[in-house]
Amino acid sequence: MTDVLEKIRQLAEPLLEGSDMFIVNLKIKPINNIKLYIDADSGLSVGRSAEINRKLYHLLEEAAFFPEGDFSLEVSSPGVDEPLVSNRQYKKNIGRNVLVTPTEGADIMGLLKDVTEEHLVLEVKIPKKKETTIVELPLSTIKKTVVQIKF
Repeated sequence: MTDVLEKIRQLAEPLLEGSDMFIVNLKIKPINNIKLYIDADSGLSVGRSAEINRKLYHLLEEAAFFPEGDFSLEVSSPGVDEPLVSNRQYKKNIGRNVLVTPTEGADIMGLLKDVTEEHLVLEVKIPKKKETTIVELPLSTIKKTVVQIKF
């Protein structure tokens, strides 16, 4: 299955070149349901994902990874509740509130201020003091980070 995923990734990546789109995740279920999650620095419209879906579907048919033709393809952005998985996603979300779950200790809610290859920087409100503090967390100590949507 890993070989097929890598081959699908190799077909998908050139379709994103020259754009601000990038692959976030790629999965395949045992029933040959392929799910390609992409994002874009400027936001991902339904039209852009549909265009990638059409092109990739055609390439998959030509490549005949599934000789019986029994596969389905879904191309979409990750859901709002999906954790950030790449440095590029972190950078795209600078200025937004995030909930960070470290590998040890309590969750931390804060405003994402910056991200490097090794750390992320949060501005965290101190309860009852009406003050904020800057918290720098090594990415290696983060289990997951989820953007918090305000309604």
